[in-house]
Amino acid sequence: MLSRSRGTALARVLASYGVAALVLWGLEASQVVEAVNLLVYDLVTHLRPAASGKRLPVAIIGISEADIRAYGWPIDDSLICRAIARLSSDGAVAIGLDLYRDKGVGPQQQCLRDAVRSNPKLVSIFNAAESIGPIPGTPVRQQSYNDLVVDVDGVVRRDLVHVGGQDEATVTLPMRLLEVGTGSRTLRRQLEANQASGSWLGSDSGGYYGIDAAGYQQMLSFVQPGSYRLWTLKQLLDGQLPAGAVRGSTVLIGSTAPSLRDLFEVPQTRFRYGASQQLMPGVEIHANRLVALLARQGQAGVSPSVSPHIWTASIVFTNLSVLLAALLAALVAERVSPIRRGLLLLILLLLAWSSAAIGLLVMHVWLELSEPLVALVLFGGTGLLRRGALAQQQRQQIQRLLGQTTSPAVANQLWEQREALLSDGRFQGRQLPVTVMFSDTRNFTAVSEGLAPAELLNWLNRGMATCVPAITHQGGMVNKFTGDGFLAVFGAPVGVSPAADARSALRTAIEIQQGMEELNTALAADQAPTMALRLGIHSGPVLAGSMGSSDRLEYAVIGDTVNCASRLESIEKNRHDNLCRVLVSSATRDLLPDDASPDEQRWLSRLLWVAWGQLQVKGRAEALDIWELRGIAPEAAAATRA
Repeated sequence: MLSRSRGTALARVLASYGVAALVLWGLEASQVVEAVNLLVYDLVTHLRPAASGKRLPVAIIGISEADIRAYGWPIDDSLICRAIARLSSDGAVAIGLDLYRDKGVGPQQQCLRDAVRSNPKLVSIFNAAESIGPIPGTPVRQQSYNDLVVDVDGVVRRDLVHVGGQDEATVTLPMRLLEVGTGSRTLRRQLEANQASGSWLGSDSGGYYGIDAAGYQQMLSFVQPGSYRLWTLKQLLDGQLPAGAVRGSTVLIGSTAPSLRDLFEVPQTRFRYGASQQLMPGVEIHANRLVALLARQGQAGVSPSVSPHIWTASIVFTNLSVLLAALLAALVAERVSPIRRGLLLLILLLLAWSSAAIGLLVMHVWLELSEPLVALVLFGGTGLLRRGALAQQQRQQIQRLLGQTTSPAVANQLWEQREALLSDGRFQGRQLPVTVMFSDTRNFTAVSEGLAPAELLNWLNRGMATCVPAITHQGGMVNKFTGDGFLAVFGAPVGVSPAADARSALRTAIEIQQGMEELNTALAADQAPTMALRLGIHSGPVLAGSMGSSDRLEYAVIGDTVNCASRLESIEKNRHDNLCRVLVSSATRDLLPDDASPDEQRWLSRLLWVAWGQLQVKGRAEALDIWELRGIAPEAAAATRA
């Protein structure tokens, strides 16, 4: 039966965490966690200081709104030919024409076709996705495609550096400009041979989930938006560029006019709002792509700190971090007590992981942030909710088993030790050293004959109202009411020590003696019968635990110790000359000096004892050494009441 109960409990635990795992999987599949990852990535990228592009060997000739007003759109080929010639003569090492010219514009179209064949610095673009070709007649080693990788939310964060196994013409614009400007094809050869070092993106790298990671892709570093050296086409054609402005630089020609809509959202622009959202021109994105390759190759004038490489965690690391977060959250939720401490520890874990992931991202290391956080919340929350529900159930079980018969201090102890004490909704059977107090009302039969039932019940309740608070005040538990008496236990279900429990029982007896005097004064004023009690106190081992069936359970203490306390209460009833007779066995009295503090020792020394000697009690072969507790010395009585 017990193993079946444990199996059921384990199945419930596994089921609850299984639901948490399904919710986590569902959030991952819905791309919610990826969206959070990307939002955090963009925010950190936006806030993180970036280098300026002012001194980099990359410049931009932007076709602005002013150029369109001056020259019209599309720009005539003859004007572009003049711009290319001017840049070549001014010392540009490579010229990237980020304008589609598969079809000529204007009457002098041949000039651009001649320029691309005669000028090895010029690189013409084509678009692979939309099948737009380069300038007709462009040599294959001067062709490149300008397609950008755009994430599902429309933001450009990553760069497709190269796709292996293609023909000579199919090279990215930054890669072609790198090769034309430096005269070296080392990086492409390394990529083709799969020997290029670095953290290349996989489908689940960093905070991504299931992206198309074909080819060699990396996260794109950006310099400060708008910080590249930028001149308009009209400024170039009018000779307004400073002397030597583009010497030794790679120059990109492309549109920057908003009306041409060659604009893209990047991490830095997601949080820049003014009259309208500021987007980044495609030509500036290509400039950033080129700078990233120059930094990777260690080219002069481009420090790696200008365009730092962004390292991304692999799927293996991500899965391990999520698994570790889930296990750690479950462990904290299940093992850390009380629940408030577990909740606080979970919050600290959430803050620690968030701080670590964001801190590393500031240092250009991108870890999966949101899914481990979600795992911590889901698995930790599941565990805490399950424990909270279990705690509520256990609280109800304790209340059902013990009712309101324990002191607040004992109730707190029970609550702290509930998992060790309770099993399958019951208190486990245990042998405990306790002190038992048995009570009975003297002459109850005679009193009951003279009172109506309601009056008799009220009379008894006034007596119990004196006794029960005294018991609970000293940490005892009223185990049961026996008609006109009660059975109280000190040390069960939890106790301090046998000696401390015995002293608590005696303090209770003194309180009851004093309370009976006050009660009878009040009863006399109400012309009610006098109430007198007999108490029997004995210490020893008992068997304690829940007894009964599933329909009715109660906490019971059984054994010779209980029987002895009952016999002490009822022995020689005629020897009763005060309002509350208290008989104590030597088993209890012998415990009194043990581990008592100096204050307790002084209190014990003022107790008034009368020896009754050894008496034979009913049902027990061995005689008991009995003492009557007559009260406390007058000089200590006031202090006791206080």
